[in-house]
Amino acid sequence: MERERVETLPADKKRSVKSFVLRSSRLASFQIEALEHYSDQYAIRFSGQKIDYGQLFNNNNPIIIEIGFGMGQATFELAKRFPDKNFIGIEVFLNGFAKLLHQVGSNDIQNLRLIRFDAVEVLESMIPDASIEGFHIFFPDPWPKKKHFKRRLIQEPVAKLLSTKLVKNGYVYCVTDWEPYGLQMLEVFDKIPEFTNPYNGFADPVEWRPTTSFERKGLAKQHPICEVWVQRI
Repeated sequence: MERERVETLPADKKRSVKSFVLRSSRLASFQIEALEHYSDQYAIRFSGQKIDYGQLFNNNNPIIIEIGFGMGQATFELAKRFPDKNFIGIEVFLNGFAKLLHQVGSNDIQNLRLIRFDAVEVLESMIPDASIEGFHIFFPDPWPKKKHFKRRLIQEPVAKLLSTKLVKNGYVYCVTDWEPYGLQMLEVFDKIPEFTNPYNGFADPVEWRPTTSFERKGLAKQHPICEVWVQRI
């Protein structure tokens, strides 16, 4: 699968943060079948309309959003483990999107829906303010080269946007195996007055978070696993 970064310059000429978009992808037959059979029930089309969670899930349970779920195994496990919460996964890569869609559909998981679109645009256009209990951002691209730091997801505009979508005491939970990025996350969230960090630094591991493939790769390279947990005041 080939990937490219798309960056746009809006009218005010300020560079906006954009997620990855698909260039090309080869799908297995089960992924193609999942797209054909399960999209109508489990996928959310991008629109400029705010999501009605009660209509979407047929309940009023708390909403958790995962940004960039990759191949989706952690998302799938959390949705099964916490049936009293509703999950929305956002991912732009078709391979992972189709794989998780297959798992959700074939296992009839009713508390998980998927969106394949740029996360920032989804948050701005579709997510009502003060409506989300938590955001999960597990192992986002660290963009380790200094010239690429501006491409990292966790920057002040996005952190501020996340704060507007959270309910009181709602949380953002980020994990990275690239310590310099983890330190940047701490700095960014510390600049947002709506957030508090109960750990005053990196957080303790959360026992309910599943281990991801990216985490295993990081551990194999002896990278430290840095966890960041902040809450909306």
